[in-house]
Amino acid sequence: MSLLNDHIVLENHRVRLEPLEEKHFEPLMEVAKNTEMWEFTAAKINSPEDFRKYFDTALNEIKNKASYVFAVFDKKENRYGGCTRYANISLPDKRVEIGWTWYHPALQRTGLNRNCKFLLLSFGFEKLELNRIELKTSHLNNKSQTAMRKIGAVEEGTLRRHAINEDGTVRDTVYFSFIKEDWPGIKATVFAGYR
Repeated sequence: MSLLNDHIVLENHRVRLEPLEEKHFEPLMEVAKNTEMWEFTAAKINSPEDFRKYFDTALNEIKNKASYVFAVFDKKENRYGGCTRYANISLPDKRVEIGWTWYHPALQRTGLNRNCKFLLLSFGFEKLELNRIELKTSHLNNKSQTAMRKIGAVEEGTLRRHAINEDGTVRDTVYFSFIKEDWPGIKATVFAGYR
């Protein structure tokens, strides 16, 4: 199955991940207005123009098969709550990254993220037969690092002075990963009861 050529919708009782399209701009713009979400991200969204640029970049990455971007629909709240994606895709190496993930602050710590990660990890390991799924975050984003550890991701280390954010600040990046050998145990423990 080709990740980049199929129309993928991932769904369970809590969340539906839909391929990003122009129709998602307005509902996601409402979420993106919560500027505190962008504190630790490379992108700095402070205006509708900033978000338009961010959104168009995501659409271009889809078109160029550099990323597969999902709009996140929270079925419990009956609204779009954020965005996530497969990125840094290397199918010959059977590797992707899950990232560029952001949710409305009111939806954080509600189980939404864990359900999204379950769907993305399941699809990655069980349908795409990947060997590795990566995650990364700013060294300053302790909340994100804690969340990654709680879902069983293995911390691999910090790349120092790894990236320059849009505002010119330099970021150290902490890398985490899952590998295919980890997944059955993590699915049976961390994600027990998820489907």
